[in-house]
Amino acid sequence: MKIHFNGAAQTVTGTQFHIEANGANILLDCGLYQGKRSDFYAYNQVFNFDPRKMDALLLSHAHIDHSGNIPNLVKQGFNNPIYATRATCELADVMLRDSAHIQESDIAYVNKKRARKGQSRLEPLYTAPDAIQATHLFQPQEYGQSFQPVEGITAKFVEAGHILGSAAIVLDINENGKKTRIWFSGDIGREKLPLLRDPVLPTDTQILIMESTYGDKPHRSPEAAFIEFRDIVIKTVARGGKVIIPAFAVGRTQELVYFLNIMLANKDIPAIPIYVDSPLAVNASDIFRKFSYLFDEETKKFVESGNHKALSYPNLTYVRSVIESKALNDRYEAMVIISASGMAESGRILHHLRNNIENPKNTIMIVSWQAPNTLGRRMAERQKVVRIFGQLFEVNAEIATIGGLSAHAGQDMLVKYALNSQASINNIFLVHGEHEAATALKEKLNQHGLTSVSYPQKNQTVEI
Repeated sequence: MKIHFNGAAQTVTGTQFHIEANGANILLDCGLYQGKRSDFYAYNQVFNFDPRKMDALLLSHAHIDHSGNIPNLVKQGFNNPIYATRATCELADVMLRDSAHIQESDIAYVNKKRARKGQSRLEPLYTAPDAIQATHLFQPQEYGQSFQPVEGITAKFVEAGHILGSAAIVLDINENGKKTRIWFSGDIGREKLPLLRDPVLPTDTQILIMESTYGDKPHRSPEAAFIEFRDIVIKTVARGGKVIIPAFAVGRTQELVYFLNIMLANKDIPAIPIYVDSPLAVNASDIFRKFSYLFDEETKKFVESGNHKALSYPNLTYVRSVIESKALNDRYEAMVIISASGMAESGRILHHLRNNIENPKNTIMIVSWQAPNTLGRRMAERQKVVRIFGQLFEVNAEIATIGGLSAHAGQDMLVKYALNSQASINNIFLVHGEHEAATALKEKLNQHGLTSVSYPQKNQTVEI
């Protein structure tokens, strides 16, 4: 048996692991590497294997750093089943189409610049037809349901608690009379997150492939984050301002919508209008509502108590058209606007920031980690002047940052996750984490008696 660590190895993006066992080849996730534009095509265009020889792909969840290179995989000859939970199949459909649109738009912009220099045109990594062709290969599975992606290997998806439909992937492999359980964590969620069920912990596992994104620190509790969020909304509404929130379309947006519904139900805030202004977030929220039976017990009780549906209530408007989006900038009463992108680098959020960032009544709320050199990071760093659409704006609005809303497990939860199979574990491979976080987590696991912990390099192969 061999494990090839082709992506999310010593970095947090582009998840892709290739399992060779029983003469078969299984791919776990096929994510886009997201980083410098100059590295994008070099990392994503070429696979470290022949896509035509992969027998199956198992997908942990729909986020683009886990699913985003699937259309390119199919474009290069992969034509076998893609297994995922039902919710992941539907979310991946809308997200891959959206990603294809971005690939096409980005390359069109690049080609305009190349044409002016007399350079040849470039092709997008993949197109919308490629994304549609890929989604035709999806075969939805139920949580906890065993199936055979290839002969001699049994698989199942168990709740990961990260986003709707997210799962850890459990592989039971019988090779040469030896039984081995590989447990790939996917992205591990947190306990007591809004909407989502808690992660299922590994059991009877010999090989654990585990994310380590926040391996160097614990998180504040979701309850504390809710209180901080609520207090900022109350303060902004009291001065008649708008709360503008750049938020990722899948996962974070839905959590914020649910939090705001709780505030309204508890009469913590007045009946102000709340807008979700992102086409992808609107489509994703439709899917969240469709799969509401996957929500946690707390959310179900909230809905059953008569306090509206979790993601649909009278004060909430999902903005679909550009005309509706632009109209929000002509309104000056207190409101909340949640819009993509999460790091304020593109999309409708830029128009809302441009129109509201210089008004001291307003609040720009940062609710997630912001990468260096992004507009979101500049605002989080409290820079006094920022550039939006090439124009300089003074940052007169209040900037508020909310910790504790991450959908990734912190160090304490990661340790708990690994220790649940301490009696059977032979190897732990830390992935999806930067060096500092993975090193800190490795030391912590060693202190708890888990000593066979490694941090594979990109394209490293481990033979079991």
